[in-house]
Parts: sequence; structure tokens; C-alpha cells
Amino acid sequence: MLKGERIYLRPIETKDATKVVVWENDVNNWRVTGTEAPYSLHTILAYIDNIQNFRQSGELRLMICLNETDEAIGTLDLYDANFRHERATIGILIGEYSERKKGYAAEALELLKEYAVQILAFHNLSASILEDNEESIRLFEKAGFQLTGSRKEWFKDKNKWVDERIYQLCLKKES
Repeated sequence: MLKGERIYLRPIETKDATKVVVWENDVNNWRVTGTEAPYSLHTILAYIDNIQNFRQSGELRLMICLNETDEAIGTLDLYDANFRHERATIGILIGEYSERKKGYAAEALELLKEYAVQILAFHNLSASILEDNEESIRLFEKAGFQLTGSRKEWFKDKNKWVDERIYQLCLKKES
């Protein structure tokens, strides 16, 4: 468990499946999560089973939980992890609407950065963010991520194309 001032991060467990199904199936989240079709509870449970070995699956889903109540309010994902090249991509979602815009995502990101350096010995983290997702851009820029590239017309939103920005953070400087 990774503990911060107001939140902690813990691995996803089967008890989280019902809550995760609600968040994953909320069409208002699909634009940022990349979801294209609803998930069943069975599918989420199978996913939880399949990612238990981070090194093997290349995926780690952590639940963002409040210290005061132990309530899970969101998820933080590391995916496309490559241990040889010491890197992974981050996805973050505060699933509970009432807990958004309270700084929990920023605190979770700081905890993850510390974990990535001290435990995983990663050199690089990245995030892919749609160019009009200003809140996520601010979150990652504030955490020290830099814009390193973009994918033109990567996401179709109804009848318009949206670019995706690639943000990157080098965690360790070579000596």
C-alpha cells in the first residue's frame, strides 16, 4: 500500500469489481478511458484475475482510496510496462464525481512517481492525453511531465478529429 496525506493506493481486488464496472460503463468517462463498449461484471472479474502478475501482464491497476473512510474513489493504471526498458504508461480516473477537483489525482500521481522510482526502478513514465482535456494536461504538467509529441487526428469525437498529446517524465537522470 502506498500512503499519502489524504489518500492511499492499493492493488485492485475482486471486491472492487462492482464499483469499477460502474465507472467503466459510465459513458461520460469513455472519452478519457478509451472504452468503446460496456463491460460485464464477469469481464471485470476476469481482468482483475489476469493482471495479478504485473511483470507478466505489463499492467497494474491501483485503487485510489480515501484515508479517512477507506472508500475507493478512482483508479490509477500503469500499462504497457516494460521492465527491461524501465518504463510504463499512466492512466488515471477519479470515478466518483463528488471527489473530482479536490487534488486527489495529483496526490495519487505523486505517490505513483515515488513508487516508480523507489520500487520499480523505472526511468520513464508517459501519458497520452487528448488535446482538449485541459484538466489532465494541467495535472500532468504540474507533476513535471513534458509534452514530447502528438498523434494527429488520433481520436474521433462525433464528427471531428482530436489530436492526442504524449507527455513524458524522465524519473532518473543518467550520471
